[in-house]
Amino acid sequence: MLIRDIWNTDMLPELAPQANDVVLYKHRFSSFYQTDLDRLLKELGINSIIVTGCTTSICVESTVSNAVFRDDTCVVLDHCTGEPIGHWLPRSHHDASLLVIQALFGWVARSEAYIKALAWPLIAATPEPR
Repeated sequence: MLIRDIWNTDMLPELAPQANDVVLYKHRFSSFYQTDLDRLLKELGINSIIVTGCTTSICVESTVSNAVFRDDTCVVLDHCTGEPIGHWLPRSHHDASLLVIQALFGWVARSEAYIKALAWPLIAATPEPR
């Protein structure tokens, strides 16, 4: 079990929240369960979510399905998620969950491709050098 504010739940320094970042603590598999996430997203007018996280088949999939039930759109960055359950099996829970997410709940993408797609309008709008 992960218990908040002990050594094995410390944030990696390179991922530490910045001064204006919002930090939400979740208590169950879904990031929406008994948190302010849904309210915060609606207040900010956000309905597209990039999802990363641990235990793809439980926490990531639960969060994505809950987001879809709230009419949000999700993109899961496949290699920015992880799965400790059955990783040694020929077909992992991770792969099965990504298939379910892709087929039923949203999109699955590589972070490199997603970043490139986000930059496309900037690239297309940049004039070519003379």
